[in-house]
Amino acid sequence: MADHQEASVTLPSDPASVAAARRYVAEVLCEWGLPDDAETADSVRLIVSELATNAVQHTFGQSPTFTVDILLEREEWLRVGVTDSHPRWPRRLPAAVQQDNGRGMVIIRWLAAEAGGRLSVTPTEEGGKTVWIALPWTADTPAAAAGGC
Repeated sequence: MADHQEASVTLPSDPASVAAARRYVAEVLCEWGLPDDAETADSVRLIVSELATNAVQHTFGQSPTFTVDILLEREEWLRVGVTDSHPRWPRRLPAAVQQDNGRGMVIIRWLAAEAGGRLSVTPTEEGGKTVWIALPWTADTPAAAAGGC
């Protein structure tokens, strides 16, 4: 495998694009050797779903597209970022038990931390932002090698 691999897809800011983003990331990770049934793959799919949903719902129509970037660095770190052009950065909202939304960033932070990773936000030159997760790459573990795509 190469020292550094990248993949990217840009999708319309439409609710149907959330599933497309999740499928795209799952296919790329499988090509890179992470089985579909690996725990990390499940976490990344959920994280991408939450980030893509945020990019669609919380940009209030001001970001016509969002981009999902996937980077594998030296087979050590997997970085997944979702970029939109809305200037407002994500905020941690108080999520009351009765609320149907508002927990996305809490879920993302928890999943990243649980896997030994981290979350960060970086500005784009165009005034938007990219929300990144970085996770240790686990495709070469015995449990991952036993699975398939």
